Amino acid sequence: MKPDGPQEASKRYDLLVRGGRVLDPSQDLDAVRDVAIAGGKIAAIEAGIPAESARDTIDAAGKLVTPGLIDLHTHVLPYVGEYGVEPDPYCLQRGATTVIDAGTPGAFSFDAFRKFVVERAATRIKSLLHVVSIGMIAGGTPNMGELEDLRYCVPKLAIETALKNRDLIVGFKIRFSKRYTGNNDYEGMKRAREAADEAGLPLMIHIGGSHTPLPQFLALMEKGDVVTHSFNGRVNGVVDEKGELLQEVLEARERGVLFDVGHGAGSFSFDVMEKCLQQDFLPDTISSDLYSANVNGPVFDLVTTLSKFLLLGLNLRQVVERATVKCSTVFDFGVEIGTLRPGAEADVSVLNLREGEFVFTDSYGNTRNGRQKLEPVVTLRGGRTYYPVV
Repeated sequence: MKPDGPQEASKRYDLLVRGGRVLDPSQDLDAVRDVAIAGGKIAAIEAGIPAESARDTIDAAGKLVTPGLIDLHTHVLPYVGEYGVEPDPYCLQRGATTVIDAGTPGAFSFDAFRKFVVERAATRIKSLLHVVSIGMIAGGTPNMGELEDLRYCVPKLAIETALKNRDLIVGFKIRFSKRYTGNNDYEGMKRAREAADEAGLPLMIHIGGSHTPLPQFLALMEKGDVVTHSFNGRVNGVVDEKGELLQEVLEARERGVLFDVGHGAGSFSFDVMEKCLQQDFLPDTISSDLYSANVNGPVFDLVTTLSKFLLLGLNLRQVVERATVKCSTVFDFGVEIGTLRPGAEADVSVLNLREGEFVFTDSYGNTRNGRQKLEPVVTLRGGRTYYPVV
């Protein structure tokens, strides 16, 4: 490769994203702006930055430009068990620059996850370590749920693995459902609490269809812990049989417990979400729970999940902030993301906000019609460009 000539060497920026509608809730910004990138960082965000000041440009006129989207619930350990998908084609190339793997690996598989997935991916990946050492090897096959045998749920082993991998492991995960736990869900919760407390890390719990009522789990949750699959249509969820929010749910939010969407193939109900919105109970974060059973629907990707909240009545800013700045503070990502503030990581999502007639489906086959749909155009991770798979 020949060296840059004098003109190229004098360029101030590596890349310029020009003329898009920049929506960055972290800066209370919604305006047409140019976003300049240099050295893998956001260098400037201004109107009318000259194109000749950058080595390369992306024309974002008519497009939406946001901080790189963050998905707090995915499964990106492929070829081990029934869940994982390849992270780059399904996440980074579809608009999500940073993802959390929500407990696919346990202590027994984490080293392989690091070596064969995280270190090879362009997507920024952090992990919640499953408290159960076998992780999510089985997908709830009868008599094969990971918490059926408590011999695999060893807090000491989970703690040791987390402390050895603090650069990647940002919390713990455990699932509560009759399919995965047998009668062991409350004992599993106590062991997960022990691991989280000893390691000083937050805990994410998967709810819906458990033996134990949700209030008993919530009583053991602390500020910064996360409930995912919060708006599913199964028993022992966040609403009672009349559709009213449980008092314990409101009390948990008051003390700082967070409620995440985690759409998935079986964990998001339009009806339940609408009941919660009617009671002014919005999700703290919007995540996809992307895995092998839903990449071809009903989830598809994070941006499709976000689109469903536009039809449910959230405005565009509310939707974007729940996949950017609000997500950036839930776990320790080690770098500044979720913002286009100068000096932050050059993670940018360029999206189409299409207008038309679109049909969206929840996890139970129920449909709603929407007038807007977000679609990925190009994603920047550390200033490098990634386009959707055709």
